[in-house]
Amino acid sequence: MSETESKGPVHTGRASDQELARLRSKIGQRVEINEPPYLTEVSRDAVRHWAWAIGDKNPLYLNEAYAKASRHGGIISPPSMLYAFSRMAIGYRGGLPGVHSFFAGSHWKWKEHGKLGDTIKAEVTFKDLEALPSRFAGRMWKQISSIDFRAGDGRLLAQSESWGMRTERTEAKEKGKYDSLEKKVYTKEEIQDFADRMSAEKPRGATPLYFEDVEINTYVPEIVRGPYTATVAVCFEQAWGGLFVWAHSYWYEYIKRHPSAAILNNYGIPEPPEAVHWDTALAKSVGVPEAYDYGPERISWLSVMLTNWIGDDGFLEELYCEIRRFNLVGDTTFCRGRITEKEVLPDGRGRVKLVIEAVDQRDIVTAKGYAAVLLPRRPA
Repeated sequence: MSETESKGPVHTGRASDQELARLRSKIGQRVEINEPPYLTEVSRDAVRHWAWAIGDKNPLYLNEAYAKASRHGGIISPPSMLYAFSRMAIGYRGGLPGVHSFFAGSHWKWKEHGKLGDTIKAEVTFKDLEALPSRFAGRMWKQISSIDFRAGDGRLLAQSESWGMRTERTEAKEKGKYDSLEKKVYTKEEIQDFADRMSAEKPRGATPLYFEDVEINTYVPEIVRGPYTATVAVCFEQAWGGLFVWAHSYWYEYIKRHPSAAILNNYGIPEPPEAVHWDTALAKSVGVPEAYDYGPERISWLSVMLTNWIGDDGFLEELYCEIRRFNLVGDTTFCRGRITEKEVLPDGRGRVKLVIEAVDQRDIVTAKGYAAVLLPRRPA
C-alpha cells in the first residue's frame, strides 16, 4: 500500500462512509511511502541530537570514552530514538482526507540496542481501524500500525505498535473539551526549581542496580520536563524529523502529491497538520486551546526516567504508553513510575514490571502505561 493516494483536498472535516470502507480494505497491508526516513543510520551526531532533544544526559549516548569502557563497547542509541527511522513509526494514518489526526500511543518491545554504524529500516503494516466513542469529538477512530525495526545485518532491534486517533475536525471544535483549563503563569522561583531538578538529574551509570535490591510498591526517581514551549517542540523536531515538515520547493512538491495535507493559515499559506505543535491558532481550530507537544516526546521522557534508573547493566525491554490528554504550551510534566511485579526468567535474569505515568502541574494524568526492565542478578 502506498501513502501517495491522496485524491485532492476534501476539507469537510468529516469522514464519509466511502472513505472509511476504502481505508478498512487496506488493513493487513504493508505501508510504503515515497518520502525517505529522517534517519537511516545510527551516527554520533544523530544520537547526540536525540539525547539533547529529550533532556537525556546518559554518557552511554554522549561520551565515547565512557561508552567504550562499558559492557556495550561503544556508543549506543537511546531506545526511543527508533522513532526517527521511519515517518510511519508513529503509526500509518493515511486515508480520511481532511479528518484530523493525532498520535495517541505506542507499545514498544526492544530486543537490542542500536550501535554506531547500524543502518536501520522499519517495516510498517497497517493493522486495524477501530471506531471508538469520544467526549472530545463526535466520531473518532483508532488507527493502528505494527512496525519492525531491523539493522542492516538483519538483527531485529525492536517491534512496536503505534496508533493515532482520527477525529472529525468540525465536531472536535464544537466540543471544546479543553476550554476550561487554566493557563499557568510561573514565578521565577518555580522556574528555578525546575531548572535545579533537571540539573540534579543523574543517570545511574556503571553502578549496577541488582534485581534483588528492587522492592515492589516502591517508586523510581521522578524526572520533570518543561514547562513546554514551541522552542522545545522545535528541538524535538530537529532530532525526530517529523512527518510533514518540509520547506520551500520540497513542501510544495509534497502537497502536490498529498493535497489534503495542506491547511491554510491566517495568511492563506498552506501549512502541514503538524503546525498544531507551534501554531496556537491552528491548534484551536481542532479544539485544543494551545499548541501542544509531540506524543512521542512524553514516551521518550518516560524512557529516560527508566534508563536513568536501571543503569548501564539494565535493559529497557518493554514500554506501553497511552497518550490520554494534550500536553499544552505552558504545561510541566512529571514522569513517575512504581514497581508492581518481579520475576526470575529461565535464563537467570530478573524482570521488573512497573506502572508509569506523566502528570501535569494540575495533577492531571496526560499519559500512562506500563513497562518492563531486565536487571542483573546479584553475584552469589
